Amino acid sequence: MRVDTTPIARELNAWYARTARDLPWRDADATPWAILVSEFMLQQTQVDRVLPRWTAWIERWPAPSALAAEEPGEAVRAWDRLGYPRRALWLHRAAVEIAEQHGDRVPSDVEQLLALTGIGPYTARAVAAFAFGERHPVVDTNTRRLLARLLHGRAAAGMPSPRDLTDMAQLLPEEPEAAAVFNAAAMELGAVVCTARAPRCDACPVAQWCEWRGAGYPDNAPAKRPRQAKFEGSDRQVRGRIMALLRAADAPVSPRQALAAAAEGGVRDPEQPRRAYDSLVTDGLMIELDGAVRLP
Repeated sequence: MRVDTTPIARELNAWYARTARDLPWRDADATPWAILVSEFMLQQTQVDRVLPRWTAWIERWPAPSALAAEEPGEAVRAWDRLGYPRRALWLHRAAVEIAEQHGDRVPSDVEQLLALTGIGPYTARAVAAFAFGERHPVVDTNTRRLLARLLHGRAAAGMPSPRDLTDMAQLLPEEPEAAAVFNAAAMELGAVVCTARAPRCDACPVAQWCEWRGAGYPDNAPAKRPRQAKFEGSDRQVRGRIMALLRAADAPVSPRQALAAAAEGGVRDPEQPRRAYDSLVTDGLMIELDGAVRLP
């Protein structure tokens, strides 16, 4: 028997209508392309870092064809220091595919979205829901934490699993527009109220239904995954030094300059600069041409 989750959806959607952050990709006139760009940028990146880059990106490239007409390196340059710059390459390739295969219109079908470069199951459902109002469960890290507490009485979510989508589908309103709002509201609640370290249960619109709160906030979080290695001194930092040089350069630079930039500020071992250099070439973020290197 399906549990009546209508009150939860009603209260959460009403809370979102009152308190949601004013983010430009949530505007009623935000295009599907603008929403797709936001989803690429927001992966593992804080909203306040995304906002200026997203704004500049949409002003410069308001449609997929505008970006597709540029060299991939321009996308990497505009990505600046958002991190994980391969996302910029993937977004450029997706823009080319949309322009050439879909008449410059972002597709609304999840399967067609999944066929685009750089788009996985989460992003495909998010674009279908937020850009086109389709009814799909959309689950990010913040939503998973909310579901773990609200439905299962756990302090934190474990590893991602198919049950996350099942849980979200159980809560999702039947009406597509309300379902899209609920997806966004659940993410928002997890991001600003039901946070990992300091949840503000007094401000939570669904606290009365929360199993974790009802159980007295047990310390029953699953074992944590190993944290990513520190950025300071890492290969990621060394790669970033080369990328900064290439983004700032008006012309190709020599491999020697790239390796020197990699070593600025010190390295953990003498192989780091070369390892970073080679990995950027392998990832397609840097190309070697006529004895020099540059953005793709």
